[in-house]
Amino acid sequence: MFVLGIDPGLTRTGYGVATRAAGRPRAVMAGVIRTSSEDSIELRLATLAHELRAVIEEHRPTAVALETVFTNRNRQTAISVGRASGVALLVAGEAGVPVTEYTPTAIKLAVTGSGSADKQAMQQMVARRYGLKEAPRPADAADALGIALCHLQSINLRQSS
Repeated sequence: MFVLGIDPGLTRTGYGVATRAAGRPRAVMAGVIRTSSEDSIELRLATLAHELRAVIEEHRPTAVALETVFTNRNRQTAISVGRASGVALLVAGEAGVPVTEYTPTAIKLAVTGSGSADKQAMQQMVARRYGLKEAPRPADAADALGIALCHLQSINLRQSS
């Protein structure tokens, strides 16, 4: 099983592909899709869709794990994250890849053991859990691998019950 974890955002969308090998999670690749705030919203969303399609085409994930939009004090940020999430859902749907959404708290709990972990703790635990010398950069890429890890663990729990 290859899982594509997506940390959606309009300016930066993190993505990470992970699998399980010999009982351990293995990071296959991670990166960030960037769009320019100087471009129109429709161009930014089209760029995001194009790049996510390329990742799915190259890595052929069997599942997509997506961080859910959370209510933020900054309504504009929540709207842009919602737009990016919609693009990710659309692209996965077009490819026929099932999507599971996870809250930020559930992801942090699965990766670090604490639903209130900060970004630094998440990055450190992502590196440790995947056996990496250091956390992937930028943070959005590490977050995406954390989302994929959350899904891998969730699948294991569902299969064992």
